[in-house]
Amino acid sequence: MKRIISLALVASMLLGSLAGCQLSPPHDDRPSVIATIFAPYDFVREIAGDKVNLTMLLPPASESHSFDPKPRDIKKIQECDVFIYVGGESDVWVEQILASMDTSKITIVTLMDCVDLVEEEIVEGMETEEDDDDDEIVYDEHVWTSPKNAKLIVQKISEALCKVDEDNAPLYQQNTASYLEKLDELDAAFKSVVDNAARKTIVFGDRFPFRYFVDAYGLEYFAAYPGCSTETEANPKAVAFLINKIKAENIPVVFHIELSNKKMANSIRDDTGAKVLLLHSCHNISSSDFKSGISYLDLMTRNVEALREALQ
Repeated sequence: MKRIISLALVASMLLGSLAGCQLSPPHDDRPSVIATIFAPYDFVREIAGDKVNLTMLLPPASESHSFDPKPRDIKKIQECDVFIYVGGESDVWVEQILASMDTSKITIVTLMDCVDLVEEEIVEGMETEEDDDDDEIVYDEHVWTSPKNAKLIVQKISEALCKVDEDNAPLYQQNTASYLEKLDELDAAFKSVVDNAARKTIVFGDRFPFRYFVDAYGLEYFAAYPGCSTETEANPKAVAFLINKIKAENIPVVFHIELSNKKMANSIRDDTGAKVLLLHSCHNISSSDFKSGISYLDLMTRNVEALREALQ
């Protein structure tokens, strides 16, 4: 679903933001970095630590596909040194905001420009929204869910940080090399699970933001909705299909994604006895996880164990 913000509204928001700024914040010489969602936010933490002033624009526990920026968000973007966002349909608002301001002094990293893209697909049993345009090519936006893609994104972010902060570039490069090794270990763990699995099919009673992930490991999937669907309620037709799939193939687990109401997954569990497990896409996290400092690697390591149980 595309959300359009008029340039006039953006300009109004900018003026309102500037007019309402009464007190200047304490001076901070560190580069200012803004990431719209959790995964790149955490990548910056791993690369730069406290050497940058880092902000995640999307509030913890909120839904990115319906996010509406506030005037203070616009002002933060306008004043930052590095801005990192996903791209794609869900970020049309970002494109319009950037088009309304002078970005010549901002280093911009678009995650969807870092990797080879794949189209969002409709698999058997999946329900689509009524206003979907069959002729429009929609690329899957969840590019960071594959550790291989995460490596490419981390490298691009590292290059951007080194560009704006040359004094700390050696540290960023060292931290990047160390983090890439950890992502290689994560990739190897997923490969080991899949290589030793009894099955290669997973089922989601939810949206499905893992297209790049399943492509990376040769998995088949069935789900209720594609990754960027705005639907959250259980669809009887989709539920019935997924129940039949689980029963026919004796699939032991039905997955849900983070911050989901789990209604559809629970409904499928009630009819099949399948265990309901979380497979975290690292799009956003709960407020408690944010406060505790949980990382992409923490969440993906949990995914390794959840996938192991689903493929047994």
